[in-house]
Amino acid sequence: MVGFDAKASFAESPVARLATITPAGLPHLVPVVFAVAGDSPDLVYTAVDAKPKTTRRLRRLANIAHDPHVSLLVDHYADDWTRLWWVRADGAATVHTEGPAMESAYRLLRAKYPQYQSVSLDGPVIAVAVRRWSSWHA
Repeated sequence: MVGFDAKASFAESPVARLATITPAGLPHLVPVVFAVAGDSPDLVYTAVDAKPKTTRRLRRLANIAHDPHVSLLVDHYADDWTRLWWVRADGAATVHTEGPAMESAYRLLRAKYPQYQSVSLDGPVIAVAVRRWSSWHA
């Protein structure tokens, strides 16, 4: 793949997998929708929305409170293996329940996902300050 732009491919992806670490030191992985801050490509937001969940006290939030180290992974699979790629963003996460980070995240998420015109976006925001980017492409 000539001219592969890892950060752009990451930002344009519709879904990522968020990896956190449990208090017992085990990995916890969940799919998330996300948006990259336009003014800072090393800042990634995801939020807890109103889609049905067993509880609003999500394990990912508790894990981040215990250990802020996280990874976000996006990938592209195709039967044509010359088109395969993945991008990983490793960083430190913070959880926001009010303030400018929350407002920015909601604005960016609503702009990226038209579904947020009908799904309420009203929960905590996870902001990931990316410290390391890794990628591979065929």
